[in-house]
Amino acid sequence: MSILGCTKSGFMLCVGICIVLLAINNIDPPDQNTSILSEIKECGFYPGELCTALFEGKPAALVVGNFCQEALPPSKDQGPVLLQSMSNCSTFTQEFHFITKPLSEEETGYPLAFIMTIHKKLDMFLKLLTAIYAPQNVYCIHVDQKSPKPFSLAVQKVADCFPNVFVTRKQETVVYAGISRLQADINCMEELVQSNIRWNHVINLCGQDFPIKTIRETVRYLKSKWRGKNLTPGVVQPDHMKYRTQVSYKEFIHMGKSYVYPTKEEKDPPPHNITLYFGTAYYALTRDFVQFVLSDRRAKDLLEWSKDTYSPDEHYWVTLNRIKGVPGSTPDAGWEGNIRAVKWRDQEGASHSGCHGHYVRDICVFGLGDLQWLMDSPHLFANKFDPHRYPVVTDCLERQYRLRVLKEAEVPLESHWYFPDEYTQKADL
Repeated sequence: MSILGCTKSGFMLCVGICIVLLAINNIDPPDQNTSILSEIKECGFYPGELCTALFEGKPAALVVGNFCQEALPPSKDQGPVLLQSMSNCSTFTQEFHFITKPLSEEETGYPLAFIMTIHKKLDMFLKLLTAIYAPQNVYCIHVDQKSPKPFSLAVQKVADCFPNVFVTRKQETVVYAGISRLQADINCMEELVQSNIRWNHVINLCGQDFPIKTIRETVRYLKSKWRGKNLTPGVVQPDHMKYRTQVSYKEFIHMGKSYVYPTKEEKDPPPHNITLYFGTAYYALTRDFVQFVLSDRRAKDLLEWSKDTYSPDEHYWVTLNRIKGVPGSTPDAGWEGNIRAVKWRDQEGASHSGCHGHYVRDICVFGLGDLQWLMDSPHLFANKFDPHRYPVVTDCLERQYRLRVLKEAEVPLESHWYFPDEYTQKADL
């Protein structure tokens, strides 16, 4: 099982994490796909070579076959648990290859804020945080209230190792398509505006996201086209989406089950004669706009009105951002804006040629054959990833992403910033 690329000195740390992850996530025994990377490592092959071949678009089955003719069974997990291993923050940040120094003046001069809403899969959270972490930025983590206690404690321990990472004090029991998902972001915003870091844009992420563009590339994108503007792709609410806001919806939470269901109660029109828009729940918002959301009567009234709608995060941000005069608003904007690369099932054959992993709620969980498509995407982040089902995908992206980050750096590079199998590539940077 490859979680974060173990060094020899960090072997016991990684083994401990494996144990905790097995307990937290109730992982099923690996199938043929999930054991590919561990099989390759058992055969002694360098994952970077495999990743290079996959990024070149070579068929996954052929690539894997060439790397390992006879797979050995994965070794059993044993060793200390994660909470014990993380008692030393200095060791933790080095073992997990965190970059703890600003890499360029350009990034330092344009700090960002990130909201990370998570509920499971500690390894994917760590991959994401490791990838996007920089000391000039600030990170708010919202942990779902229904998350297992060991998971929540582990996330808090991670946050405690960094002065610019924190777990929000107000936590929601998040229900898919419910108001709780939107409220989780707002909870983080209330604390982010109090941060001593004067961030320029806030970007929201979930636990199955991973960056495609580096922080420096993200800063350049936001500064060039969206400086002082909010990025909320969307359009006027289409007729086929009006069912979401025409009747009242309720959240159901009981005995580990949660969902949103419609009632027969019709809703009044939106407050203040606001025209509803429909768009992505992902955004990049300016600090002034966030202050507006937290203080303006129109924003507060729309939030209250949205509490019993279906998936309100897909109309709330884009609607407020289309109001003329609002800080950073883009009243005439449409779907433009490269926020998130997603393969939707109903767009197969149009915007993409198909999902090489599998679909969950009509969204592709990326498989090996999707790597080249991801690299060609202009978007800042991509969704969805599952390191347990398709570990090679996240491992390869993680390594390829780190090499690009270090290649852009304008400061001396430290050895622990590299992943173990990247040392041989230092000369190429």
